Amino acid sequence: MLHTNPVLVWPSNGSYIARKPGTTHVTMALSLSAASAAFSLNAPVHLARPTITMTATVEPPVEEDAAPPPFDPVAFAKTLPGITDPLGFFDPLGFCSQEGTTEGKVRFYREVEVKHCRVAMLAALGFPLAEAFHPLFGGAVDVPSYVAFQQTPLQTFWPAVVFAIAIPEIFSVFSFQNPAGNQPWSIRTDHSPGDLGFDPAGLKPTDPAELKEMQTKELNNGRLAMVAIAGMVVQELVSGAKLF
Repeated sequence: MLHTNPVLVWPSNGSYIARKPGTTHVTMALSLSAASAAFSLNAPVHLARPTITMTATVEPPVEEDAAPPPFDPVAFAKTLPGITDPLGFFDPLGFCSQEGTTEGKVRFYREVEVKHCRVAMLAALGFPLAEAFHPLFGGAVDVPSYVAFQQTPLQTFWPAVVFAIAIPEIFSVFSFQNPAGNQPWSIRTDHSPGDLGFDPAGLKPTDPAELKEMQTKELNNGRLAMVAIAGMVVQELVSGAKLF
């Protein structure tokens, strides 16, 4: 008996067919369509790509506080009482325009002006009044006012006058800034120039606008009094006699 080995043929449909020569075709179909596709090394492998989402929070830029503008002493002085027409802001010697002038220094200038205004108003009233009416010391001081302080009775009276003047001056020291670390001769910024806390008649207005108007009147009257008392003294120095 002639035995021949079967021949395996790989057709185009992907199934193995065994053929035996000289006999009826015995087809052994091996359906490997799905298996071959599953186990084929050449089959593409699809892998899901991970998705990474990165969210960046952008902080807004921090704005630094803008540096305050340099202090303008002239602009500050123009906000104070005492500026009236026709002269307006009057500073011919440029005290407020000097370099390095601080707010405390401008307040010092105003404090000095107010004090001189008040002293000049008292002097302009007392200078001619004392020449006409002088009951102190028995009426013995009957001379022109510019030399009245040289009279003998007043020479012993001056220590008491100086003591009386020193009382408000001592309290005014506390209105100054500490000279250590500050400009010398400067007033505290929270101090109102000329405010001694003394108002027995209750004349100080509570309205800021009315207070500023009253302060302006005081300054204008005081400025006029400074000119007036200077003229009185010069006149008596020239004439050597009383005013009236």
